[in-house]
Amino acid sequence: MDLSYTPEEERFRERVRKFLRENLPAGWGTTNYSLNNRTNLEFLREWTRKLYENGFLGMSWPKEYGGQGATQIEVAILNEEMARWRAPAPLNYMGLTMTGPTLIAHGTEEQKRRFIGKILSGEELWCQGFSEPGAGSDLAALRTRAELRGDEFVVNGQKVWTSGAHYADWCFLLVRTDPTAPKHRGISYLLVDMKSPGITVKPLRQMTGEADFNEVFFEDVRVPRENLVGRLNDGWRVAMTTLSNERGTMAFALAARYEIIFHEVAQLCRDIGAARSLTARQQVAQFYIDLQCLKYGLYRTFSKVLHGETPGPEGSIAKLWWSELDQRMEEFAVHLLGPGGQLLEGSVRDNVDVGRWAMGLLRARCLTIAAGTSEIHRNTVAERILKMPRGR
Repeated sequence: MDLSYTPEEERFRERVRKFLRENLPAGWGTTNYSLNNRTNLEFLREWTRKLYENGFLGMSWPKEYGGQGATQIEVAILNEEMARWRAPAPLNYMGLTMTGPTLIAHGTEEQKRRFIGKILSGEELWCQGFSEPGAGSDLAALRTRAELRGDEFVVNGQKVWTSGAHYADWCFLLVRTDPTAPKHRGISYLLVDMKSPGITVKPLRQMTGEADFNEVFFEDVRVPRENLVGRLNDGWRVAMTTLSNERGTMAFALAARYEIIFHEVAQLCRDIGAARSLTARQQVAQFYIDLQCLKYGLYRTFSKVLHGETPGPEGSIAKLWWSELDQRMEEFAVHLLGPGGQLLEGSVRDNVDVGRWAMGLLRARCLTIAAGTSEIHRNTVAERILKMPRGR
């Protein structure tokens, strides 16, 4: 893979950097500023609007639906610079990375005209109704039912771990429409107005004290048949498009994000004098090796995308690698700081990093669960890459 950039691509990178310099608030990227604004919806709505007005949302989407027709390299450069500057993701992340590309691939012309423009502008926010109690890693085991009655589906069931459901306007929802079919069949993909009668959203409190995701209950919720995406009972195929777009061109952003954390860990070692320890230096060196393995593995996957190929099960290797590497680096930093590393933001301590590593470690615990547990990804690597027999 050629990792050099054309003059046009470098000019685009400078345009992104200029936008970030001029539009991120003064002090953005420092520990306290980032944490304090993490759940500030009004700030994120305004940030999303700025990204949209400057043409940085839906860049690779077709121009007829409001996109820029940009190359995947340009999208990757944008993601990489956003990560390096620690810029917040747009508030409508789910709509932009999952709903929009799915509708472009499978939606009717009416659905595209109705929804895509408002996804880009951030006027309508989306959440993902996939996981259920007992149907997380084994998504096809979902039990939320939708019965077709005339021109409406009537939905009953429960979803869980639904990020952003407490402020979302719409939900892309997987439901079982044929309970007699094999579990990967008989599933349909619906677009559901979150203001519909019968929907109850209950935030779930995390151990960080935040409540980013929710339980969502559906009781006789009526959904127009025109909100069916793809064919009836063919929702699994549509859902695979959604999940493949979840990663998309994020390879460069992931590499940049963990490179930043690595440099923070190395700087912490220098600041507290741990760099004199042979053990600490060896651990930091191992983190660097792990980071390079991650980066070039991600680049190889991105190269497939550039050549029009669909990334395969090697995505499971990347997911395992970055989620567990993050946990190891955060845990190492807390260990270096000793008992003070457990203090949270607001604690009385003359230390600019207070709370940064403790919160990072707490948040990192979810990474080996979200987007597929480490156990499931190890099974995928064993069965689909190493061709090992299924366990009994």
